[in-house]
Amino acid sequence: MTTRQPAVLDSPEARYRMLRLIRGFEETALGLVKSGVITGGIHPYIGQEAVAVGVCAALGPQDRITSTHRGHGHVLAKGADPRRLLAELAGRVDGLNQGRGGSMHAADLSLGILGANGIVGAGAPIAVGAAWASQQAGDGRVAVTFFGDGALNQGVLLEALNLAAMWRLPVLFVCENNGYATTLPAATAVAGSALGRAAAFGIPAVEVDGMDTEAVRAAADEAAGRARAGGGPGFLECRTYRFEGHHTMERRMKLNYRSAEEIESWRARDPLSRAGAALDPGRRAEIDAGVDAELAEAERFALASGHPDPAGACEHLYADGLRPRAGAVA
Repeated sequence: MTTRQPAVLDSPEARYRMLRLIRGFEETALGLVKSGVITGGIHPYIGQEAVAVGVCAALGPQDRITSTHRGHGHVLAKGADPRRLLAELAGRVDGLNQGRGGSMHAADLSLGILGANGIVGAGAPIAVGAAWASQQAGDGRVAVTFFGDGALNQGVLLEALNLAAMWRLPVLFVCENNGYATTLPAATAVAGSALGRAAAFGIPAVEVDGMDTEAVRAAADEAAGRARAGGGPGFLECRTYRFEGHHTMERRMKLNYRSAEEIESWRARDPLSRAGAALDPGRRAEIDAGVDAELAEAERFALASGHPDPAGACEHLYADGLRPRAGAVA
């Protein structure tokens, strides 16, 4: 399989196309969850696309990211092949990780995607480690870690912030504050604020409209540039909103923790509609058609890929293969 080139998000058209690709990808994945092709469900990224696209537009192909359980948008915006990502969600051998990572653990090291992570806040120390390695190598790379407001009370995030500040590492912390940790309103669970967390460690932090791709890009560009120049870590709090439930299981559970009025008020700020409105209608239609064709091909590719052989379940657990303990029964 050919190596995919990193995403280039250097124009409004390119950024709109990526927004549209992420939105369509998630809608396709939702359909495959409903049909049973994707088992276990997913955490949809619909509504939050501006954060992934805006941040990744400020990165180069050499930079690295860590993602979350709601990570498809980050992975695509960094340049992952939507065919292979969809195959990964479906547990197929042609997936990014041969069907072994699934929705919450997709990675592509060749593109600087160090992996999504099902543990809340767990991507932060990985990104800090990558940033430390870059600092030691002097290679000019920046690392970015995405996390939600639910991670603000996790000790591992605070430890990562501390190390990044102490060692002035080139890492950008991006908090996607969508207002809810699963169904728990952040306002009832977070003492202080996201920006206050960063300020406690002396890390420059800004709040940005996470529904505005260009606003996110501008803030990320400034923070990444400062980090790349040796100015240490930065922190963005992107105020955003997920239009779908925390997880696809919500559709069955019929949870009622958000009002229809609240959801519609945020839908009025849809980042896809906002970015599309700035384009020529004809050009926007061309981009939409191209994305639809790409997603149709991604679905065909994923469905044509086979399932992993259960006999190989113990492969890839260690870098040099599975090694039984001494004295273990063969």
